[in-house]
Order: sequence, then structure tokens, then C-alpha cells
Amino acid sequence: MVIDQEKCIGCGICIPYCPVQAIALVGKKAVIDHDTCLECGNCIRSKVVRCPRGAIYEEPGIYETPRAVRRFFSDPMTTHKVTKVPGRGTEEVKTNDVTGRVCRGEVGIALEIGRPCLGATMADIERITMGLAELGIKFEECNPLTHLMADREKGIIAAEYKGEKVVSAIVEFTAPFDQLKPILTKVKELAAQLDTVFSLDLICCYEDDGTLPALPVLAELGIQPRVNAKVNLGLGRPYKIYREQKGGCAS
Repeated sequence: MVIDQEKCIGCGICIPYCPVQAIALVGKKAVIDHDTCLECGNCIRSKVVRCPRGAIYEEPGIYETPRAVRRFFSDPMTTHKVTKVPGRGTEEVKTNDVTGRVCRGEVGIALEIGRPCLGATMADIERITMGLAELGIKFEECNPLTHLMADREKGIIAAEYKGEKVVSAIVEFTAPFDQLKPILTKVKELAAQLDTVFSLDLICCYEDDGTLPALPVLAELGIQPRVNAKVNLGLGRPYKIYREQKGGCAS
């Protein structure tokens, strides 16, 4: 985003809406730090800010790579033209009752890096993906972050994107249940290396007796799940074609 210095009157209305404090008053004009800006669009949405002079505008080239990654991973109103995967980011394992991605004996894991409120660099995201790749993780095909990797087996992000920063990105994969403990142990180890925050999502199926097999593992590792965690009721019809044809994305 850019602020037209001729139109700006320095009212400062836009400043509190930037999630990464990329907007500041310099002299009597508002200025956007181009390196810090995530291109999330908060400052330009008329229903949110209503700049009295219409001084904020999209910079030419915002939808071109590699800068476009910032927009597509930060603005929920856009689709991923770079990665060719539809939606804000991913269908995620939370839609398991209609996609059937996670079956009995498996766990679905999603790490949303940079959320809430801090954002994340691709360097931090790569620390996570490379660390998990050491465990033989196969990253979710229908996830835009996966499509930015130059080497999926090693979790390496393509060099052209490593200088970018986004509001958040989701690392997503499914693994056999017996890998849950080593995966979460690795996640706790990697967390200490990050200069941001992340949310951990874990999906598994109930056992026939109504218990959740993941809970004892979480307790052993000192991880306390939120009491208001999402519970899907299985009201959807499993998307069996997705399970049979792993190469395609559920829709």
C-alpha cells in the first residue's frame, strides 16, 4: 500500500488499523513503511477506515511475485493466484467431516504461524517446515504454503519468497497417530527458535468408546487444549474422491 502525500492531511485515522504498525506520521503526513507492510488491505477498506481524502492506494505490482505472497497470505478477501489454490489459505483439517482427510489411526495437524497479531517472516515459517520435514512429514497438497516450497521433502521455501512477511501462514499435514508425540516434541523445540507466535490445531477421530486418543499424549507433553475447542459433528458427507485421488483438492 502507498499513501499519496499530496492528498494526505495527516489525520492519522489509518494508523491504528495496521496490524504491524507499518503506518506512522512523519512530519504532518502519514507514511507506510514498505518493508513492514503486509499488504493486508486493512488500511484501504472503505468500510473500515474511510480515509477522508482517499489518499491510500494499492501500489502497482502488488499482485506480482514475490510481493504478491504478502497479499494472498494476509488479505482474507483475496484468492491465491500465485499458488493456484483457492480460498484465503487452506480448507484446513477442520473441515474433516466433509473432506475425510483424517481417518482413524491418523492425526491432522495445522500450525498457523504469525497469528494472532504478530505476523511471520518466511524465514520463521521455513524453520518450522524444515524441522518437521526431518520427521518425514508430507505437507498437505491443497495448501498454498506447500506450493511455495522449492523442496517439499526438506521443507525449503523457494528463495524468491524468503524475504517476504505475511499476517499468517498455515503449515498443514496428516500423519499416522503413532507419530503424534515426536511431532509435538519437535514443535515445542522449534517454538523456542521463533520470533513470532503460532496456534496449534490438532484433529483426530473419537474412538468407539467416546474417548479422544490424543488427550493422554497432550497431557504427557504438558499441552493443555482449549476447553472451547472446535468439535465437528460429522454431519457432512465424506469427500471420498479426495481420499482416493490424493492429487486433487476438495471443493
